[in-house]
Amino acid sequence: MNMKELELYIHIPFCVKKCNYCDFLSAPAGEQKQKEYVESLRERIRSHGALGKACHVVSIFLGGGTPSILKPEQTEAIFTAIYDGFQVDQDAEITTEMNPGTVTEEKLLIYKELGINRLSIGLQSASNEELRRLGRIHTREEFLSAYRMARKTGFENINIDLMSAIPGQTLESYERSLRFTAELEPEHISAYSLIIEEGTPFYDRYGGGSHAEELPDEDTERKMYVRTKEILQNYGYHRYEISNYAKKGFECRHNLGYWNRAEYLGIGTGAASFLNHRRWTEGEEPVILTRREEMEEFMFLGLRKREGISCAGFRETFGEPIEVVYQGVIEKLTTQKLLTERKGRLALTERGIDVSNYVMSEFLF
Repeated sequence: MNMKELELYIHIPFCVKKCNYCDFLSAPAGEQKQKEYVESLRERIRSHGALGKACHVVSIFLGGGTPSILKPEQTEAIFTAIYDGFQVDQDAEITTEMNPGTVTEEKLLIYKELGINRLSIGLQSASNEELRRLGRIHTREEFLSAYRMARKTGFENINIDLMSAIPGQTLESYERSLRFTAELEPEHISAYSLIIEEGTPFYDRYGGGSHAEELPDEDTERKMYVRTKEILQNYGYHRYEISNYAKKGFECRHNLGYWNRAEYLGIGTGAASFLNHRRWTEGEEPVILTRREEMEEFMFLGLRKREGISCAGFRETFGEPIEVVYQGVIEKLTTQKLLTERKGRLALTERGIDVSNYVMSEFLF
């Protein structure tokens, strides 16, 4: 019997302190609440026994919140439940997110023992003043200490998160953060622009247009975007997705699964899943996707990748040529030099990446 591939996402909704920009499902919590949550998580993992027998797990991602806030024995308890209930590939990519302010050598050693082979560390900025504005709990120096500890413990696949368009940030300070990060030679760098989300302290301050002078203007933000690619390319990183850069062979397999519409199971408060043409968030009813919705997802998720989407893959999935389904759209975007077709693949041009939201919206029916 052929076992299906499955990705696992485990959500840890706790953090030491909520950052000023964060709208994720996370909040500080006491020890008892964390303990109860971990036990509930183990029960949820165990409840998927039938799925565990039918699939083999190709990647696991612990996200949050701050998964590294958990005690080593709590992380161990979660992984014991995973390994008991699921067949995890020997070469599975297993990632945990980490906040530099919560790292200890003991935790890192336990992570290694549990099979975690990839770390995602949230730096965001190499400027202590910018970190303070973001409400981060760590300094540049604490990040460096955590990063070196991770290397010393033997981690050979590390991602560092960076953020642009931070209040008070200049093009020069952002470039310093980029170079500081690239010179550490992590295998992967995620570079995102700050988005002011409703329900956050940043929205209260900047959402109505007040204090706009503290944010980099549109022209500066655009230059930051361009310099990200230029600087990271010079350090040997290639952009394989709109906001993600990697050394060759270190692209995040778990995230590529999302963009390729691989099936995944999310466990934990607010975690999302995609299985058997259905999407749902933990605690909610599954929504069965229509054929048109699946086509839309195929396009706007796949086009996030620099290699774009396979025209043959579209036909194989939906039984119709992409040129027929999206004929007018493809012609229009190609004429506008936002989309290019080469070797049977459709991909965004450099200009297309700059206006990717517009391009993606064109593929909605």
